[in-house]
Amino acid sequence: MKQIELISAFAGKYFVFFVIGASVLAFLIPEPFLPIAGYVPILLGVIMFGMGMTLKPVDFKMVAKHPLPVFLGLVAQFTIMPLTAFGIAYLLNLPPELAAGLVLLGSVPGGTSSNVMVYLAKGDLPLSITMTSFSTLVAPIATPAILYILANQWMPVQFWDMFTMIVQVIIIPVALGVTIKRFLPTFAQQTEKAMPLVSVLAVLAILSAVVAANNEALASTGLIVFFAVMLHNAAGLILGYLAAAAFRLSPSQCRAVSIEIGMQNTGLGATLATAHLTPLAAIPSVFGAAWHNFTGTIVATYWARKKSDKEHVPTQKKSA
Repeated sequence: MKQIELISAFAGKYFVFFVIGASVLAFLIPEPFLPIAGYVPILLGVIMFGMGMTLKPVDFKMVAKHPLPVFLGLVAQFTIMPLTAFGIAYLLNLPPELAAGLVLLGSVPGGTSSNVMVYLAKGDLPLSITMTSFSTLVAPIATPAILYILANQWMPVQFWDMFTMIVQVIIIPVALGVTIKRFLPTFAQQTEKAMPLVSVLAVLAILSAVVAANNEALASTGLIVFFAVMLHNAAGLILGYLAAAAFRLSPSQCRAVSIEIGMQNTGLGATLATAHLTPLAAIPSVFGAAWHNFTGTIVATYWARKKSDKEHVPTQKKSA
C-alpha cells in the first residue's frame, strides 16, 4: 500500500505532464483509445466516488460558521466562469460546437485538484474543500440551466437529460463514497490511499478517448481553442481573486476562491460534452485539464513564497 501511495503522489505531482503525454499519444495513434469512449461516464463516476470518500462532516459545518466566503465562491463560480466563456466564444467567433463546449467548461463545478493547489498556495484549504463540495452538489441544476441559457443558441441543450446524467455520475457516486466512509471506515481508509492514482488514470482515459475521437478536428482548430481556454482560465483566476478581495475576505481566502474558480472539473465537462453535445465540444475541457493544472501549479508556487495571513507572525519580545 505504501508503494501505491508513493505512485499516487508522483502521478498527482506530475499530472499535467501525464495529460499532455496521453493527449499527444491519443492524437497520433487514436485507434487504441476509441473504445474507451463508451466507458467515460463510468470512469467519471469512479473519480467522484473517490471524492466522496474524502469528504468529512466538518467540511459542511463551515457553511454554518462562515457562510459568506462559501456563498460568494459559489456565486462567483457559476457567474464569472460561464459568462467569461460566453464572451470569449463571441470575441473569438468560435464555431458553434466549440463555443458550446467552452461555455460548458465554464458551467461545471470546481475540480478536485484545486484543493491540492490551494494547499500548496497556503490558501484556506477548508474553504476550498467546502466550495468544491457544494459546487458539485449544486451542479445538477446549475450546470444544465446555465448551459441552456447561454449555449442553446449554438447547440440544442437537453436540460433534464443532462440533469439526470450529472446525478448518476456525480451525486450518486459521491453519496456512495460518503456512506462507505461513514459505515466502513477501515475499508475506506485503505481504499482512499489508492483513489488518487485511480482518479488520475480515469481522467487520463477520459481525455485520451476525447482526443482520439477528435484528432482530425484538433489539427485544424487546436490553436484557437487553446487560446480561448487560456483566456478563460486567466479570467477565472484574476476575477475570482478580485471578487473575494472586494468583499474583504482574508488573503488566504482570496487565494482559495481564485483557484477554485479558475480550475474547473474538466472530466465532467468532457463527459457531458461527449454524451449530450458532440465529441468536438469536449475539446475545450481536454485543453483545460492540462492548462488548469499548469497555471494552478505556477500560481500556487508564487503564492507559497509570499506571506499570507495564516503564516506565523513572530511575537514581539517581552519588555524587561
